[in-house]
Amino acid sequence: MKTDVEYLRFMWPMRHFLITSGDIEGKSNIIAVSFCMPVSKEPPLIACAIGKRFYSSELIEETGEFVVNVPPQELRRQIQYCGFNSGYDVDKFKETGLTPKPARKVKAPIIDECEAHMECKVRQEIETGDKRLFIGEVIEAYADEALARGERSVEYAKGDFPKRVYAIRFRE
Repeated sequence: MKTDVEYLRFMWPMRHFLITSGDIEGKSNIIAVSFCMPVSKEPPLIACAIGKRFYSSELIEETGEFVVNVPPQELRRQIQYCGFNSGYDVDKFKETGLTPKPARKVKAPIIDECEAHMECKVRQEIETGDKRLFIGEVIEAYADEALARGERSVEYAKGDFPKRVYAIRFRE
């Protein structure tokens, strides 16, 4: 016999990414996102789902750009902080101690402590229920030298099923 379950439970563990948006000299934000994936190799496109009411969603709509930062496992605490706190209320760079640095081609900052960065220009936005799917063209991608040369691999920060985030979907 089979029983009803929360469908998202079977999609975890997922990798977490830290998406930065805004302007390094003005307002900027970091959001932890698991719903992020490549959707095209040519042209290089990434799709990231971000809640419609989130500060990052507003900044990406305003600027038309964002950076997908690949954090190492050691940033797990900062990832959790960025996932559970709103940029409307706090400066996540200040609160987490993460370092914003200028990106190469977009105004959104990169996170210096992350191991790889994909700078994106928004090509398309799609309304998807409670999220907005931003499809970004990767216009610049770079990583730490040892990682790029294949001398080491990324210890991706993974997370358990975020019951706290999706608790409203449970029948407990």
